[in-house]
Amino acid sequence: MTTTVIVELNKLDADPRNVRKTYDPAKIADLAANIDAEGVLQNLVVRAGEKRGRYYVTAGERRRKALLLLVEQGKIAKNHPVECKVRDGANATETSLSENIFREDMHPVDQYEAFSVMADGGKSITDIAAHFSVTEIIVRRRLALAKVSPKLLELHRDGAMTFEQLSAFTVCDDHERQEQVWDNLPGWDRHAHRIKSNLVTGEVASTDRRVKLIGGLDGYEQAGGAVRRDLFDEQGGGYVLDVALLDRLVSQQLDEVAAPYREQGWKWVEIALARPGWIFNIPRIYPQQVELSAEDQADYNALVRERDDLAELIDNDLAYEAAGQRVEEIDKRLDEISKKTEAYHPDDMARSGVIVFINHSGKAEAAIGIVREEDEAEETADDNNNGTRGDEAVAVGGGNIEAGKSGPKFTHPQALIEVLTAKKTAALRVELAHNPDVALAAVVHAMLLRISYGGYVDEKSALQVSLTHERLDKWIKQPQDCAASVAFESLQENYGHKIPGNPADLFDWCLAQSREELLSLLAYAAAHAVNAVEVKYSDRRNGIEQANQLGRALKVDMTDWFETTADSYFSHINRRGIEQAVLEAQGPDAALAVSAASKKAGAVLIAERRIKGSGWLPAPVRIAAEPNAEAEAEAQSFPMAAE
Repeated sequence: MTTTVIVELNKLDADPRNVRKTYDPAKIADLAANIDAEGVLQNLVVRAGEKRGRYYVTAGERRRKALLLLVEQGKIAKNHPVECKVRDGANATETSLSENIFREDMHPVDQYEAFSVMADGGKSITDIAAHFSVTEIIVRRRLALAKVSPKLLELHRDGAMTFEQLSAFTVCDDHERQEQVWDNLPGWDRHAHRIKSNLVTGEVASTDRRVKLIGGLDGYEQAGGAVRRDLFDEQGGGYVLDVALLDRLVSQQLDEVAAPYREQGWKWVEIALARPGWIFNIPRIYPQQVELSAEDQADYNALVRERDDLAELIDNDLAYEAAGQRVEEIDKRLDEISKKTEAYHPDDMARSGVIVFINHSGKAEAAIGIVREEDEAEETADDNNNGTRGDEAVAVGGGNIEAGKSGPKFTHPQALIEVLTAKKTAALRVELAHNPDVALAAVVHAMLLRISYGGYVDEKSALQVSLTHERLDKWIKQPQDCAASVAFESLQENYGHKIPGNPADLFDWCLAQSREELLSLLAYAAAHAVNAVEVKYSDRRNGIEQANQLGRALKVDMTDWFETTADSYFSHINRRGIEQAVLEAQGPDAALAVSAASKKAGAVLIAERRIKGSGWLPAPVRIAAEPNAEAEAEAQSFPMAAE
């Protein structure tokens, strides 16, 4: 039986049987502000305490804490009367659990309607937010639902549409157009981004590569461009309204990048909004190895000797204070000299060109040495008229010639490369299994390579589409310590329970599945085929590189799947590798601390401590930042004349 009583606040205590143990101070403050405005709208549930006249708060501890905060703020007295319901203490835990589990948040559309009434009554967004203890952005997002068709609001109420889908319609206030888009999109393709793209034709999203190139919406706004923000975008995205201004800004920036190439003697230089797909089907020239001048070679050798001397002094704790900075300066100068060991032949430059374009990440990139069909035709005509080039011409091969360096260079042990890239493969697999859209694109890409281009093209895809499943346990000896291996094994168990046990039943079972379910199964199956393991001898070099392209499409963050520690990395490399890793991650001072260690074991421990929490990853396990071998799937050429 429940009895309602009035209890003074200073006689209420926290109940040890209350199942909620964690409280957010910020939310308690919000609740206090709401209680200050509206009072306690729901009675506290209490049971008799151990001392006479005192009570334990079984349900309502957040309200009690909020009231105590109001006491601290001087807004109510310590003995403020609180209305409470008294219950038998025998079921205190069950009562507390019931209140916390069966609580239901207010429906977003109901919130929108309530906020609208207050806004129409003259309340500001700030006042509404304070009154209901929510953030102003929540109020703005709910009020933005006024743009959505009432018919679509009802669909969301009835559970026929998710809130993410509903919020996508706020980018447009044409109700008829909204309903048309919803009705025309197939059920399996009613994603929020698809809804938005159908509603904002004529506008450019902030995620567009052109917008990224000029510094995002902020850069565009600084140039005087009008923007429509998307309240439901957590990254503060929106849409460019003046496309002509955007194109002008993009053209100017690409022209600036192209300017140095125009001065270098190339036959032609063009700019494009994306990497043209045709450049991978035509010839290309590459730089040739060039001997350094006697002066540069002497400078290089002297710098190498100085660097080695400094490294020895640092190892023996005899280096002067600025030794680390000097080593950094030497490395920079060595790189500058090394660049002189490669050069394009003037004759090659005179028959080829450069395309400056925006890559998938929104950065300006240059494809150098492109030989178009008309360039070859002109070259043939010149040869017929003037004869071929003299003996001094050097034959150009099909790939870059890596410049040699006489200075020491750290390379990862092959066994470690295989282990790290195996872990990278495991991460790519689990991420791909969770992303059906990318999986579908990846599989289609691999299939088109075979049916449209001919020849042996398997090595150009990270996916072994024949579903050759490379087991990773030969490299990952303790899969329980690899987060991605554990996650993928969990996926295998889940899907194993769904698929029929008899393979003879599998085809009919697939026919009965929805397209959405089949896409998920496709992603799961495709994930098995991912192979980015870099073994010593392999004919899949291009495919392994395409794994980085796949990782970028999946937006894989390898720090979610791999942590650089003594066991996972530093114990498996030499001291030079340890020093270079710490130098790259934390700078010269941290690298000096590693160099000062008398033994490798000490250097390993110092490196692990310095790297921890930095997010630094060894090169083999990283997802490379820029593409270098494959055309972007959606790339189309948009040549623009320079202004």
